[in-house]
Amino acid sequence: MPDRSLVLLSSSVFTGRSDKPFCGYVAISGNRIESVGPADEAADYLAAADEVRDLGAKTVMAGLVDVHTFFTGWVLRRIGADLSSAASAEDVAAALSRWKKSRPQAPMALGMNLPDDLLGDGLDAVLDDRFSSTPAVAFTTGAETCAINASASERYGFTPKACYAEMIWRLMRDYLPLQEVRDAYGDYMAMLNSRGVTAIKEMCFDDYYGFADEMARREQEGELTLRVDMMSQPVGSGADLAYARSARERFQGDFVRFSGFNRMTDRGVWCGLAEMVEPYEAGADAGAAGKTVVEEPEWDLISSELTAIDAAGFRYSLHCQGDGAVRKVVDLYDQLPRDGEGKLARRHSITDLENSDPVDLERFGAMGGICEVYPQILTLDAREDCLSMMRRQIGEARLAHSWNRRGMVDAGCTLCCGTDLPLLIPNLGDSIYGACGGYFADGLDVNPQNTVSVAELLRAWTFGGAYDLVREDDFGTLEAGKFADICVLDRDVFAVDPKDARDIQVALTVIDGRIVYEA
Repeated sequence: MPDRSLVLLSSSVFTGRSDKPFCGYVAISGNRIESVGPADEAADYLAAADEVRDLGAKTVMAGLVDVHTFFTGWVLRRIGADLSSAASAEDVAAALSRWKKSRPQAPMALGMNLPDDLLGDGLDAVLDDRFSSTPAVAFTTGAETCAINASASERYGFTPKACYAEMIWRLMRDYLPLQEVRDAYGDYMAMLNSRGVTAIKEMCFDDYYGFADEMARREQEGELTLRVDMMSQPVGSGADLAYARSARERFQGDFVRFSGFNRMTDRGVWCGLAEMVEPYEAGADAGAAGKTVVEEPEWDLISSELTAIDAAGFRYSLHCQGDGAVRKVVDLYDQLPRDGEGKLARRHSITDLENSDPVDLERFGAMGGICEVYPQILTLDAREDCLSMMRRQIGEARLAHSWNRRGMVDAGCTLCCGTDLPLLIPNLGDSIYGACGGYFADGLDVNPQNTVSVAELLRAWTFGGAYDLVREDDFGTLEAGKFADICVLDRDVFAVDPKDARDIQVALTVIDGRIVYEA
């Protein structure tokens, strides 16, 4: 069968190569973009097309690239017995028993949506009694805390107060092989496609505990509607270069690649657990007052891993939230080999950058640094709920250096966008609202001098992400010869005030020339 052809017409075509959209067309042949141009040059392509879509003023752009996602966390909120209607510890135990009985291959009993008011020693005791030799874990909504029996505590090594992703890796080994988890990857892709996402950088703990086989199977069977760049996040042991080499060799297709490693350094400024250049304020929380750091990151390990990772030709993404952590990572990157233009030979990146000193952004930009930011993060809170904590920790002057996407762009860093999914779900409207308007959930703004333009944000979501994945020759802009990975929004986003952007929706998503989502 010959390649099918599709032409998209719009008065708002944003190629990503300039700052303004234009009235034009995108012609697709098979899985590639055949031509992009002004509307008055579309006649030949329209005459030959199998299908033409006149999209009016809807913005046509490259598909979105989310550079920080966790399928392992997303699926954990969707598997296990649904405990939302449980009214007692006995209800919880009965629901877990039914779930386990229907899944004899599962080595544990798992639950989700546990009501917070059932947490406590009473529930733990019931789980110990009913599941004496079987690990039992019941997560609250969002999986931020849980009830856990003694058998699970012994097997998995985490507690209700420390059950975040980096702590529950032993549990991942038990739930990732479940067939319902593997089946859920289809729902995961469909959800992301409905948000205009066509490529992701997926954080895969250690060696992904066998789930890489599912990725290989789906690519071989042609089932993937996302391009996936896998990054290993070491938690069970240090960075495994032997696994990385085998994964890089195994995954070289158009849809699945492996490119390196991801690691946390510090934690949030707002809770006093970030590493800062100057000491925390006198009224800071978490025992941080007068200190620059409460929990020292593993800098010696990070430094030695970075040297080995870089020498082996892999990338390292380091997650930093305080300006002190950002500075130390820039110092580490500054010691690495450069190319002929003085840029880092490998595309190492810094993720989050909740607070950063402009001097360090300038240094990072000069070496070709990549900043992976969360453009929607402000939408999680009302302004004063967040800023009152930040002021208490670091004071007003340093607060002005928070969420400084403007400084990153002006310093020459490549800006790209992530969500830390499932912390956030990709939403371009929320991204414009937060990163271009600087608005919190309640509509009040912060640091308007640190915001970016709509064009800069769209470029970060597209070209910046493709560059971060070392795939900018394949996708990320609307150009002839690139894969036909395209997002169509439900209006001309360049005509929308950022404060009114939150209800922007995706109208159409195309990947590899196939329409995979249509509103």
